[in-house]
Amino acid sequence: MTAEWYALRSKPNKEDFLLDQLLIRKVEAYYPRIHVKPVNPRSRHIRAYFPGYLFVKVDLEQMGASNLAWIPGANRLVCFDGEPAFIPDALITALRKKIDAINTAGGELLEALQPGDRVVIKSGPFTGYEGIFDLRLDGNERVRVLLNLLQNRQMRLEVPAGQVKQQK
Repeated sequence: MTAEWYALRSKPNKEDFLLDQLLIRKVEAYYPRIHVKPVNPRSRHIRAYFPGYLFVKVDLEQMGASNLAWIPGANRLVCFDGEPAFIPDALITALRKKIDAINTAGGELLEALQPGDRVVIKSGPFTGYEGIFDLRLDGNERVRVLLNLLQNRQMRLEVPAGQVKQQK
């Protein structure tokens, strides 16, 4: 059999530790993470894209699924009907490209937004107002939106990125 990609469940908050353990054992692993700018400066600046999961490329006939489960920090392989579910190489490649694009764009929420795109405020005191996306502020946590007000006047408004949704 050849090496395939599998999803490996980690113990709670042990993804970084598990990644180190896999690398020590020379197991090819991928741990998708995105950069964030938290409100609290002491919080983590890198967040797991799939909390609790890493991807490993192994030959299960050679290594054995139970050996992966006994690595410190690991819980078990993701299985369906008792069989470990492999992940196609193309999906891992696409995931790597997506994570790189998110990190390059400055964050997940703003990946597709470009200046001039029409947006709607989905929460907060301006819920329901329509506007135009202007720019990202301080990484991916805040954005500036030009709100359409009375008599075709626009007001600049800075809001958390999570309050803005692109209008279709």
